[in-house]
Amino acid sequence: MQNKNILSDVNNTIHFVGIGGVSMSALAEAISAKGLSVRGSDMNEGVYTERVRALGMQVIRGHAAENVDGADAIIRTSAIKDDNPEIMRAKELGIPILERAEAWGILMEEFPEVICISGTHGKTSTTAMMTCIALAADKDPEVMIGADMREIGGVLRISDGEMFIAEACEYCNSFLNFTPTVAVVLNVEEDHLDFFSGIDDIINSFSEFISRTKNSGIVVVNADDKNAMRALELSGREALTFGLSDAADVTAKDISYSDGFPSFKLVCKGDVLADIRLSVLGEHNVKNALAAAAAAIALRISPEIIAKALASFTGVGRRMEYKGNYRGARIYDDYAHHPSEVKTTLEAVRRAHSGRIICVFQPHTYTRCAALKDDFARVLPLADKVILADIYAAREKNTMNIDSSIISSQIEGAEYISGFENIVTELSSVVSEGDFVITMGAGDIYKVGEMLADKK
Repeated sequence: MQNKNILSDVNNTIHFVGIGGVSMSALAEAISAKGLSVRGSDMNEGVYTERVRALGMQVIRGHAAENVDGADAIIRTSAIKDDNPEIMRAKELGIPILERAEAWGILMEEFPEVICISGTHGKTSTTAMMTCIALAADKDPEVMIGADMREIGGVLRISDGEMFIAEACEYCNSFLNFTPTVAVVLNVEEDHLDFFSGIDDIINSFSEFISRTKNSGIVVVNADDKNAMRALELSGREALTFGLSDAADVTAKDISYSDGFPSFKLVCKGDVLADIRLSVLGEHNVKNALAAAAAAIALRISPEIIAKALASFTGVGRRMEYKGNYRGARIYDDYAHHPSEVKTTLEAVRRAHSGRIICVFQPHTYTRCAALKDDFARVLPLADKVILADIYAAREKNTMNIDSSIISSQIEGAEYISGFENIVTELSSVVSEGDFVITMGAGDIYKVGEMLADKK
Protein backbone atom coordinates (compact mmCIF):
# COMPACT_ATOMS: atom_id res chain seq x y z
CA MET A 1 0.00 0.00 0.00
CA GLN A 2 1.60 3.24 -1.18
CA ASN A 3 0.40 5.39 1.73
CA LYS A 4 1.61 2.81 4.24
CA ASN A 5 5.08 2.97 2.72
CA ILE A 6 5.04 6.75 3.01
CA LEU A 7 4.72 6.52 6.80
CA SER A 8 7.34 3.80 7.15
CA ASP A 9 10.19 5.44 5.22
CA VAL A 10 12.31 7.46 7.66
CA ASN A 11 13.68 9.51 4.77
CA ASN A 12 10.27 11.08 4.18
CA THR A 13 9.02 14.48 5.33
CA ILE A 14 5.40 14.69 6.45
CA HIS A 15 3.60 18.04 6.53
CA PHE A 16 0.54 18.47 8.78
CA VAL A 17 -2.11 20.97 7.75
CA GLY A 18 -3.69 21.94 11.06
CA ILE A 19 -1.02 20.53 13.35
CA GLY A 20 -2.33 22.43 16.39
CA GLY A 21 -5.33 20.18 17.09
CA VAL A 22 -5.25 17.70 19.95
CA SER A 23 -5.40 14.60 17.76
CA MET A 24 -3.25 16.05 14.97
CA SER A 25 -0.47 17.06 17.34
CA ALA A 26 -0.58 13.59 18.92
CA LEU A 27 -0.39 11.99 15.47
CA ALA A 28 2.53 14.25 14.56
CA GLU A 29 4.31 13.14 17.72
CA ALA A 30 3.61 9.47 17.00
CA ILE A 31 4.92 9.71 13.43
CA SER A 32 7.96 11.72 14.53
CA ALA A 33 8.72 8.96 17.05
CA LYS A 34 8.96 6.51 14.11
CA GLY A 35 11.91 8.53 12.82
CA LEU A 36 10.25 10.56 10.06
CA SER A 37 10.72 14.31 9.63
CA VAL A 38 7.52 16.09 10.69
CA ARG A 39 6.50 19.72 10.29
CA GLY A 40 3.19 21.54 10.10
CA SER A 41 1.12 24.68 9.88
CA ASP A 42 -1.82 26.09 11.80
CA MET A 43 -3.84 29.27 11.84
CA ASN A 44 -3.64 29.49 15.63
CA GLU A 45 -1.06 29.10 18.36
CA GLY A 46 -1.80 27.08 21.48
CA VAL A 47 -0.61 24.46 23.93
CA TYR A 48 -0.39 21.78 21.25
CA THR A 49 1.65 23.85 18.81
CA GLU A 50 3.94 24.66 21.73
CA ARG A 51 4.25 20.96 22.54
CA VAL A 52 5.25 19.84 19.03
CA ARG A 53 7.71 22.72 18.75
CA ALA A 54 9.27 21.63 22.03
CA LEU A 55 9.69 18.18 20.48
CA GLY A 56 11.69 19.71 17.63
CA MET A 57 9.01 20.03 14.92
CA GLN A 58 8.71 23.15 12.81
CA VAL A 59 5.33 24.89 13.08
CA ILE A 60 4.41 27.66 10.63
CA ARG A 61 1.74 30.19 11.61
CA GLY A 62 -0.91 30.39 8.89
CA HIS A 63 -1.59 28.43 5.70
CA ALA A 64 0.27 29.19 2.48
CA ALA A 65 0.91 27.19 -0.68
CA GLU A 66 4.69 27.25 -0.28
CA ASN A 67 4.46 25.54 3.11
CA VAL A 68 4.07 22.14 1.45
CA ASP A 69 7.08 22.41 -0.86
CA GLY A 70 9.50 19.56 -0.23
CA ALA A 71 6.97 17.40 1.60
CA ASP A 72 6.58 13.74 0.68
CA ALA A 73 3.05 13.51 2.10
CA ILE A 74 0.36 15.72 3.57
CA ILE A 75 -1.86 14.87 6.53
CA ARG A 76 -4.95 16.98 7.12
CA THR A 77 -7.91 17.13 9.47
CA SER A 78 -11.54 16.96 8.36
CA ALA A 79 -11.75 20.70 9.11
CA ILE A 80 -9.27 21.43 6.30
CA LYS A 81 -11.18 21.68 3.04
CA ASP A 82 -10.09 21.27 -0.57
CA ASP A 83 -9.87 25.02 -1.11
CA ASN A 84 -7.10 25.36 1.48
CA PRO A 85 -4.02 26.76 -0.32
CA GLU A 86 -1.77 24.01 1.02
CA ILE A 87 -4.14 21.27 -0.14
CA MET A 88 -4.49 22.91 -3.56
CA ARG A 89 -0.70 23.15 -3.88
CA ALA A 90 -0.22 19.53 -2.81
CA LYS A 91 -2.67 18.36 -5.48
CA GLU A 92 -0.89 20.51 -8.07
CA LEU A 93 2.44 18.89 -7.16
CA GLY A 94 0.98 15.39 -6.88
CA ILE A 95 1.90 15.04 -3.21
CA PRO A 96 -0.14 12.27 -1.53
CA ILE A 97 -2.76 13.58 0.91
CA LEU A 98 -3.85 11.47 3.87
CA GLU A 99 -6.76 12.10 6.19
CA ARG A 100 -5.88 12.08 9.90
CA ALA A 101 -7.81 8.87 10.61
CA GLU A 102 -6.24 7.16 7.61
CA ALA A 103 -2.78 7.90 9.01
CA TRP A 104 -3.76 6.59 12.46
CA GLY A 105 -5.03 3.42 10.79
CA ILE A 106 -1.71 2.92 9.03
CA LEU A 107 0.21 3.31 12.30
CA MET A 108 -2.05 0.78 14.02
CA GLU A 109 -1.24 -1.88 11.43
CA GLU A 110 2.21 -2.26 12.99
CA PHE A 111 0.69 -3.72 16.19
CA PRO A 112 -0.47 -7.35 16.62
CA GLU A 113 -3.22 -6.27 19.05
CA VAL A 114 -5.40 -3.26 18.22
CA ILE A 115 -8.23 -2.42 20.63
CA CYS A 116 -10.66 0.18 19.25
CA ILE A 117 -13.33 1.69 21.51
CA SER A 118 -16.33 3.07 19.61
CA GLY A 119 -19.77 4.41 20.51
CA THR A 120 -21.84 7.57 20.58
CA HIS A 121 -21.01 8.08 24.27
CA GLY A 122 -18.34 6.95 26.72
CA LYS A 123 -15.47 6.37 24.31
CA THR A 124 -12.89 8.44 26.14
CA SER A 125 -13.59 7.11 29.63
CA THR A 126 -13.72 3.51 28.42
CA THR A 127 -10.51 3.93 26.41
CA ALA A 128 -8.86 5.31 29.56
CA MET A 129 -10.17 2.39 31.65
CA MET A 130 -8.86 -0.08 29.08
CA THR A 131 -5.50 1.71 29.13
CA CYS A 132 -5.29 1.43 32.92
CA ILE A 133 -6.01 -2.29 32.69
CA ALA A 134 -3.39 -2.81 29.97
CA LEU A 135 -0.78 -0.86 31.93
CA ALA A 136 -1.53 -2.87 35.08
CA ALA A 137 -1.13 -6.06 33.02
CA ASP A 138 2.29 -4.88 31.76
CA LYS A 139 1.08 -4.84 28.14
CA ASP A 140 3.03 -1.61 27.42
CA PRO A 141 0.35 -0.22 25.06
CA GLU A 142 0.58 2.62 22.59
CA VAL A 143 -2.47 4.80 23.27
CA MET A 144 -4.46 7.42 21.37
CA ILE A 145 -7.23 9.05 23.39
CA GLY A 146 -9.37 12.18 23.08
CA ALA A 147 -8.69 13.85 26.46
CA ASP A 148 -5.81 14.33 28.86
CA MET A 149 -5.18 11.19 30.87
CA ARG A 150 -3.05 11.49 33.98
CA GLU A 151 -1.70 7.94 33.74
CA ILE A 152 -0.08 8.59 30.35
CA GLY A 153 0.65 12.30 30.78
CA GLY A 154 -1.63 13.55 28.00
CA VAL A 155 -3.51 12.17 25.00
CA LEU A 156 -0.77 9.94 23.59
CA ARG A 157 1.43 7.16 24.85
CA ILE A 158 4.18 5.95 22.53
CA SER A 159 5.40 2.40 22.87
CA ASP A 160 7.45 -0.32 21.23
CA GLY A 161 5.02 -2.89 22.63
CA GLU A 162 2.55 -5.09 20.76
CA MET A 163 -0.74 -3.40 21.71
CA PHE A 164 -2.44 -0.26 20.41
CA ILE A 165 -5.48 1.15 22.25
CA ALA A 166 -7.48 3.75 20.34
CA GLU A 167 -10.59 5.84 20.75
CA ALA A 168 -12.51 5.24 17.52
CA CYS A 169 -14.83 8.07 16.45
CA GLU A 170 -17.67 7.53 13.98
CA TYR A 171 -17.80 11.15 12.75
CA CYS A 172 -17.07 11.27 9.00
CA ASN A 173 -16.69 7.47 9.24
CA SER A 174 -13.20 7.98 10.66
CA PHE A 175 -13.24 4.61 12.41
CA LEU A 176 -13.62 2.81 9.09
CA ASN A 177 -9.89 3.42 8.60
CA PHE A 178 -9.13 1.08 11.50
CA THR A 179 -8.81 -2.72 11.48
CA PRO A 180 -9.12 -3.80 15.12
CA THR A 181 -8.40 -7.15 16.69
CA VAL A 182 -10.80 -6.15 19.48
CA ALA A 183 -13.69 -3.87 18.47
CA VAL A 184 -15.85 -2.43 21.25
CA VAL A 185 -19.25 -0.83 20.58
CA LEU A 186 -20.59 0.99 23.63
CA ASN A 187 -23.83 2.38 22.22
CA VAL A 188 -25.30 3.74 18.98
CA GLU A 189 -27.52 6.84 18.97
CA GLU A 190 -28.53 9.61 16.60
CA ASP A 191 -25.74 12.21 16.47
CA HIS A 192 -23.45 14.03 14.02
CA LEU A 193 -26.41 14.76 11.76
CA ASP A 194 -24.31 17.20 9.75
CA PHE A 195 -22.69 14.05 8.31
CA PHE A 196 -25.09 11.13 8.82
CA SER A 197 -28.56 11.11 7.26
CA GLY A 198 -30.18 9.50 10.31
CA ILE A 199 -30.05 6.56 12.70
CA ASP A 200 -30.15 3.89 9.98
CA ASP A 201 -27.11 5.44 8.33
CA ILE A 202 -25.32 5.49 11.70
CA ILE A 203 -26.19 1.85 12.43
CA ASN A 204 -24.88 0.83 9.02
CA SER A 205 -21.64 2.67 9.71
CA PHE A 206 -21.15 0.87 13.03
CA SER A 207 -21.97 -2.42 11.33
CA GLU A 208 -19.21 -1.78 8.81
CA PHE A 209 -16.84 -0.91 11.66
CA ILE A 210 -17.64 -4.25 13.33
CA SER A 211 -17.08 -6.02 10.01
CA ARG A 212 -13.58 -4.53 9.82
CA THR A 213 -12.55 -6.54 12.89
CA LYS A 214 -9.98 -9.13 11.87
CA ASN A 215 -11.39 -12.63 11.38
CA SER A 216 -9.40 -13.90 14.34
CA GLY A 217 -10.47 -10.91 16.44
CA ILE A 218 -13.18 -10.27 19.01
CA VAL A 219 -16.23 -8.01 18.94
CA VAL A 220 -17.53 -6.60 22.25
CA VAL A 221 -21.03 -5.08 22.12
CA ASN A 222 -23.53 -3.60 24.57
CA ALA A 223 -26.34 -6.17 24.85
CA ASP A 224 -28.69 -3.53 26.30
CA ASP A 225 -28.40 -1.15 23.33
CA LYS A 226 -30.80 -2.15 20.55
CA ASN A 227 -29.02 -0.10 17.89
CA ALA A 228 -25.63 -1.58 18.76
CA MET A 229 -27.12 -5.07 18.63
CA ARG A 230 -28.74 -4.24 15.29
CA ALA A 231 -25.33 -3.17 13.96
CA LEU A 232 -23.90 -6.48 15.18
CA GLU A 233 -26.70 -8.42 13.49
CA LEU A 234 -26.13 -6.64 10.19
CA SER A 235 -22.41 -7.40 10.37
CA GLY A 236 -22.99 -11.13 10.72
CA ARG A 237 -20.31 -11.36 13.40
CA GLU A 238 -20.49 -13.01 16.80
CA ALA A 239 -19.73 -11.02 19.94
CA LEU A 240 -18.94 -11.10 23.62
CA THR A 241 -21.68 -8.90 25.07
CA PHE A 242 -21.75 -6.70 28.16
CA GLY A 243 -24.49 -4.81 29.96
CA LEU A 244 -26.70 -4.63 33.01
CA SER A 245 -29.33 -7.08 31.78
CA ASP A 246 -29.30 -10.85 32.20
CA ALA A 247 -28.89 -11.14 28.42
CA ALA A 248 -25.29 -9.92 28.64
CA ASP A 249 -22.28 -12.25 28.86
CA VAL A 250 -20.37 -9.82 31.09
CA THR A 251 -22.50 -8.03 33.65
CA ALA A 252 -22.59 -6.36 37.06
CA LYS A 253 -24.46 -7.84 40.01
CA ASP A 254 -25.25 -6.36 43.42
CA ILE A 255 -24.52 -2.78 42.36
CA SER A 256 -24.32 -0.38 45.30
CA TYR A 257 -23.25 3.25 45.67
CA SER A 258 -21.23 5.09 48.30
CA ASP A 259 -21.43 8.88 47.80
CA GLY A 260 -22.22 8.15 44.15
CA PHE A 261 -19.26 5.81 43.58
CA PRO A 262 -20.35 2.34 42.38
CA SER A 263 -19.30 -1.10 43.57
CA PHE A 264 -20.42 -4.38 42.03
CA LYS A 265 -19.58 -7.98 41.35
CA LEU A 266 -18.09 -8.61 37.92
CA VAL A 267 -19.83 -11.63 36.41
CA CYS A 268 -18.95 -13.45 33.16
CA LYS A 269 -21.38 -16.07 31.86
CA GLY A 270 -22.68 -16.74 35.36
CA ASP A 271 -19.31 -16.90 37.13
CA VAL A 272 -18.37 -14.19 39.63
CA LEU A 273 -14.86 -13.05 38.68
CA ALA A 274 -14.10 -10.12 41.00
CA ASP A 275 -15.43 -7.42 43.29
CA ILE A 276 -15.16 -4.07 41.49
CA ARG A 277 -15.02 -0.67 43.17
CA LEU A 278 -14.97 2.39 40.93
CA SER A 279 -13.48 5.79 41.72
CA VAL A 280 -15.68 7.58 39.17
CA LEU A 281 -19.35 8.48 39.56
CA GLY A 282 -22.47 7.05 38.00
CA GLU A 283 -24.18 4.07 36.46
CA HIS A 284 -22.84 5.06 33.05
CA ASN A 285 -19.34 4.37 34.35
CA VAL A 286 -20.48 0.93 35.50
CA LYS A 287 -21.35 0.27 31.85
CA ASN A 288 -18.03 1.73 30.67
CA ALA A 289 -16.18 -0.45 33.17
CA LEU A 290 -18.07 -3.54 31.99
CA ALA A 291 -17.06 -2.79 28.39
CA ALA A 292 -13.39 -2.42 29.34
CA ALA A 293 -13.57 -5.53 31.52
CA ALA A 294 -15.16 -7.55 28.72
CA ALA A 295 -12.37 -6.53 26.33
CA ALA A 296 -9.78 -7.40 28.98
CA ILE A 297 -11.41 -10.80 29.61
CA ALA A 298 -11.26 -11.47 25.87
CA LEU A 299 -7.53 -10.66 26.03
CA ARG A 300 -7.14 -13.12 28.94
CA ILE A 301 -6.18 -10.47 31.49
CA SER A 302 -6.81 -11.70 35.01
CA PRO A 303 -9.86 -10.49 36.99
CA GLU A 304 -7.56 -9.39 39.83
CA ILE A 305 -5.68 -7.03 37.51
CA ILE A 306 -8.96 -5.73 36.04
CA ALA A 307 -10.32 -4.96 39.53
CA LYS A 308 -7.12 -3.25 40.68
CA ALA A 309 -6.87 -1.11 37.53
CA LEU A 310 -10.51 -0.02 37.57
CA ALA A 311 -10.26 0.98 41.24
CA SER A 312 -7.26 3.18 40.47
CA PHE A 313 -8.95 5.07 37.61
CA THR A 314 -10.14 8.52 38.68
CA GLY A 315 -11.20 9.96 35.33
CA VAL A 316 -9.83 12.02 32.46
CA GLY A 317 -9.82 15.68 31.55
CA ARG A 318 -13.24 17.33 31.12
CA ARG A 319 -15.10 14.26 32.41
CA MET A 320 -16.54 15.36 35.76
CA GLU A 321 -13.36 17.36 36.35
CA TYR A 322 -13.10 19.38 39.56
CA LYS A 323 -12.46 23.06 38.85
CA GLY A 324 -12.52 24.67 42.26
CA ASN A 325 -14.76 26.24 44.87
CA TYR A 326 -16.80 29.43 45.12
CA ARG A 327 -18.46 30.45 48.40
CA GLY A 328 -18.56 26.84 49.52
CA ALA A 329 -20.00 25.58 46.23
CA ARG A 330 -18.06 22.91 44.35
CA ILE A 331 -17.45 23.57 40.64
CA TYR A 332 -17.08 20.77 38.10
CA ASP A 333 -16.84 20.54 34.33
CA ASP A 334 -18.07 17.76 32.04
CA TYR A 335 -17.87 17.15 28.29
CA ALA A 336 -21.51 15.99 28.01
CA HIS A 337 -22.98 17.45 24.82
CA HIS A 338 -25.67 14.96 23.76
CA PRO A 339 -29.00 14.61 25.60
CA SER A 340 -28.18 11.07 26.72
CA GLU A 341 -24.84 12.24 28.12
CA VAL A 342 -26.44 15.21 29.87
CA LYS A 343 -29.02 12.90 31.44
CA THR A 344 -26.55 10.31 32.71
CA THR A 345 -24.16 12.95 34.05
CA LEU A 346 -26.86 14.84 35.93
CA GLU A 347 -28.26 11.58 37.31
CA ALA A 348 -24.79 10.68 38.58
CA VAL A 349 -24.46 14.09 40.24
CA ARG A 350 -27.91 13.75 41.80
CA ARG A 351 -26.95 10.38 43.28
CA ALA A 352 -23.79 11.89 44.78
CA HIS A 353 -25.09 15.31 45.89
CA SER A 354 -28.15 16.08 47.98
CA GLY A 355 -28.01 19.87 47.59
CA ARG A 356 -28.88 22.21 44.74
CA ILE A 357 -27.42 21.48 41.29
CA ILE A 358 -26.74 24.43 38.96
CA CYS A 359 -26.02 23.45 35.36
CA VAL A 360 -24.49 25.82 32.81
CA PHE A 361 -24.92 24.17 29.43
CA GLN A 362 -23.31 25.17 26.14
CA PRO A 363 -24.96 23.41 23.16
CA HIS A 364 -22.43 22.11 20.65
CA THR A 365 -23.08 22.68 16.92
CA TYR A 366 -26.20 24.11 15.32
CA THR A 367 -27.21 20.83 13.66
CA ARG A 368 -27.18 18.91 16.95
CA CYS A 369 -29.06 21.69 18.72
CA ALA A 370 -31.72 21.90 16.00
CA ALA A 371 -32.23 18.14 15.80
CA LEU A 372 -32.23 17.43 19.54
CA LYS A 373 -33.52 20.65 21.11
CA ASP A 374 -36.60 18.96 22.58
CA ASP A 375 -34.47 16.21 24.10
CA PHE A 376 -32.17 18.79 25.69
CA ALA A 377 -35.19 20.57 27.11
CA ARG A 378 -36.38 17.27 28.57
CA VAL A 379 -33.16 16.28 30.38
CA LEU A 380 -31.68 19.61 31.52
CA PRO A 381 -34.38 20.10 34.23
CA LEU A 382 -32.70 17.25 36.12
CA ALA A 383 -30.66 20.18 37.48
CA ASP A 384 -32.34 22.61 39.87
CA LYS A 385 -31.20 25.69 37.97
CA VAL A 386 -30.29 25.79 34.28
CA ILE A 387 -28.34 28.48 32.41
CA LEU A 388 -27.77 28.15 28.68
CA ALA A 389 -24.79 29.76 26.96
CA ASP A 390 -24.53 30.57 23.26
CA ILE A 391 -24.20 27.61 20.91
CA TYR A 392 -20.60 26.59 20.25
CA ALA A 393 -20.49 26.59 16.45
CA ALA A 394 -17.36 24.42 16.01
CA ARG A 395 -17.20 23.68 12.26
CA GLU A 396 -20.64 25.03 11.36
CA LYS A 397 -22.48 28.17 10.25
CA ASN A 398 -25.96 28.93 11.59
CA THR A 399 -28.04 28.23 8.51
CA MET A 400 -31.09 27.01 10.47
CA ASN A 401 -31.90 30.05 12.62
CA ILE A 402 -31.34 28.22 15.92
CA ASP A 403 -30.08 29.63 19.22
CA SER A 404 -29.98 28.62 22.87
CA SER A 405 -33.01 30.73 23.77
CA ILE A 406 -35.19 28.22 21.93
CA ILE A 407 -34.17 25.55 24.43
CA SER A 408 -34.33 27.81 27.48
CA SER A 409 -37.87 28.89 26.58
CA GLN A 410 -38.98 25.25 26.98
CA ILE A 411 -37.55 24.91 30.52
CA GLU A 412 -39.29 26.52 33.45
CA GLY A 413 -36.96 28.91 35.25
CA ALA A 414 -34.09 28.44 32.77
CA GLU A 415 -32.08 31.43 31.55
CA TYR A 416 -30.28 32.06 28.30
CA ILE A 417 -27.30 34.35 28.96
CA SER A 418 -24.98 35.47 26.19
CA GLY A 419 -21.30 35.92 27.07
CA PHE A 420 -19.19 34.14 29.66
CA GLU A 421 -18.62 37.26 31.75
CA ASN A 422 -22.36 37.74 32.07
CA ILE A 423 -22.85 34.10 33.06
CA VAL A 424 -20.19 34.41 35.76
CA THR A 425 -21.84 37.58 37.06
CA GLU A 426 -25.16 35.76 37.32
CA LEU A 427 -23.59 32.75 39.01
CA SER A 428 -21.78 34.92 41.55
CA SER A 429 -25.12 36.38 42.59
CA VAL A 430 -27.02 33.09 42.95
CA VAL A 431 -24.45 30.49 44.03
CA SER A 432 -24.40 29.66 47.73
CA GLU A 433 -22.65 27.24 50.07
CA GLY A 434 -23.51 23.62 49.40
CA ASP A 435 -24.39 24.11 45.73
CA PHE A 436 -22.96 21.87 43.00
CA VAL A 437 -22.10 23.91 39.90
CA ILE A 438 -21.44 21.96 36.71
CA THR A 439 -20.52 23.39 33.31
CA MET A 440 -21.39 21.13 30.39
CA GLY A 441 -20.56 20.99 26.71
CA ALA A 442 -17.89 20.01 24.19
CA GLY A 443 -16.82 23.60 23.50
CA ASP A 444 -15.08 26.06 25.80
CA ILE A 445 -17.70 26.32 28.57
CA TYR A 446 -15.14 25.02 31.08
CA LYS A 447 -13.80 28.57 31.13
CA VAL A 448 -16.92 29.70 33.02
CA GLY A 449 -16.13 27.37 35.91
CA GLU A 450 -12.53 28.50 35.95
CA MET A 451 -13.58 32.16 35.93
CA LEU A 452 -16.02 31.58 38.78
CA ALA A 453 -13.43 29.69 40.84
CA ASP A 454 -10.98 32.55 40.35
CA LYS A 455 -13.53 35.16 41.41
CA LYS A 456 -13.03 36.41 44.96
